[in-house]
Amino acid sequence: MRILVVEDDRKIAGFIARGLREDGYAVDVAHDGDAGLGNAHVYDYDAIVLDVMLPGRSGYEVVRTLRAAGRSTPVLMLTARDAKEDVVRGLDAGADDYLTKPFSFEEFLARLRALLRRGGAQRQERLAYADVELDRLRHAARRGPRPLDLTPREYQLLEYFLLHPEQVVRRTELLEKVWDLQFDPMTNVVDVHVGHVRRKLTQGGEPALIHTVRGVGYRLSERESA
Repeated sequence: MRILVVEDDRKIAGFIARGLREDGYAVDVAHDGDAGLGNAHVYDYDAIVLDVMLPGRSGYEVVRTLRAAGRSTPVLMLTARDAKEDVVRGLDAGADDYLTKPFSFEEFLARLRALLRRGGAQRQERLAYADVELDRLRHAARRGPRPLDLTPREYQLLEYFLLHPEQVVRRTELLEKVWDLQFDPMTNVVDVHVGHVRRKLTQGGEPALIHTVRGVGYRLSERESA
């Protein structure tokens, strides 16, 4: 799942983004209302974490503009204010939930999961291919009856493959989408992590599903790549 965090306090934004990534989410960060609104118009996020007090457009303006454009992405608003009228204003603007700073990260995750259960942007709660299944709400994966013990990064890799079955996925694409990195011809980080996922998928004696496409990348397929 991909989450957009719009927060002008870089320390808070970094804290939220780091925690979300450790929990297996892909995260984009914007530090002002205009940038956040631009991202939200371009990409289909599963949820948006939106601060109220932002440079440029306020959080109220951002969510109001998104709703007017027909965007139904769940929005969790963050603010240092806790006055009742501010809560009402945020919800009336189109936010789905409201969390006052400071907050515990455990409560933040619980609120976010609740929003995701209500539905994101064209979100599938379960992904499956062959006998592999991913539960995106519980961050759980299995192959047949066997649970898969995946690190957050391995989970994101498998999720990306399941979103693109039978397609050739380039290494550069994985670096950009899973690691948020530009291509570095000297790095083998993709190959190492894909190797880990591949071994975990076959450690019960099952046939291989992730195949190398020489010089290009990988393909999730029940058939061996050419």
